Amino acid sequence: MERCSKPIVVVLVGPTGVGKSEIAVALAQVWQCPILNADSRQIYRDLPIGTAAPTKEQLAKVKHYFVGTKDLTEKYNAGDFERDAVAVLEKECACDRPIAAILSGGSMLYIDAVCKGLDDIPSVPATVRAEVQEGYRVGGLSWLQEQVQQLDPVYWEQVDQLNPQRLMHCIEVSKVLGQPFSTCRTECHKERPWQVVKIGLTRPRAELYDRINRRVEAMVEEGLEEEARRAERLIGGEIPNSLMTVGYREWREYERDKAIEMIKQNSRHYAKRQMTWWNRDKQIHWFEYETYNTTIAAICDYVDGLQKSND
Repeated sequence: MERCSKPIVVVLVGPTGVGKSEIAVALAQVWQCPILNADSRQIYRDLPIGTAAPTKEQLAKVKHYFVGTKDLTEKYNAGDFERDAVAVLEKECACDRPIAAILSGGSMLYIDAVCKGLDDIPSVPATVRAEVQEGYRVGGLSWLQEQVQQLDPVYWEQVDQLNPQRLMHCIEVSKVLGQPFSTCRTECHKERPWQVVKIGLTRPRAELYDRINRRVEAMVEEGLEEEARRAERLIGGEIPNSLMTVGYREWREYERDKAIEMIKQNSRHYAKRQMTWWNRDKQIHWFEYETYNTTIAAICDYVDGLQKSND
């Protein structure tokens, strides 16, 4: 790592269910800094169970940004997050702390938007958007999936394959470009006034999948189904993108027992896609989660070593 006097932003990533939230809170207490939540669903109100949002106790211990700040019907994307998170980080970097903030979450595009900046994506004509929407209306999710597999097999391996909004966006842009959507996603980074230190948390696959399964069961016991039904009643109309996600859409598609099994399966698949995405990033320093205390100590030692090398 290059010597740098810039304040440090620690980016904590890892698959769903690995234990990012508790580690982020502990690190933020050690470094006396805030946490910027980079989860595209935790930003919405009324979804605390299914999104595994930080608890009241965690929120009381450490200042969090971007938790429960948007209504379910508000449209919010990675570009919006880049704008808002950069503004927060610029403010926090002016507070004269060695560690300015922790950026933690599981939404890959949100993390990349802040660390690298987003590429300029061409606008989509209304005629193309209408064509894709009609294809979705007639052919359903399976039509979208087939189109993305054909048009952009690279993006297919990275995208949330059950998210119709992401799939439609890929199809639309691919049609406008006349080439795969993934080709316009460059590795050109925007300059930021901070130094990024990327930390990844991982666990053995069998252990991670067991944790995911048990977490889904705990969510159901806490009232996940009721939360999903209540959220739809609050909206009272067309289902927004905020509810087109694992843990919510399954209740609309299956009976209770099948819905629970599909939430587990879809969560495991999502964890696999997250790791596929982040394994491409050679800047991430990975830590296998051991015990709570040893994991925190190992990360602190690593970051302290980087700080000393930069002095």
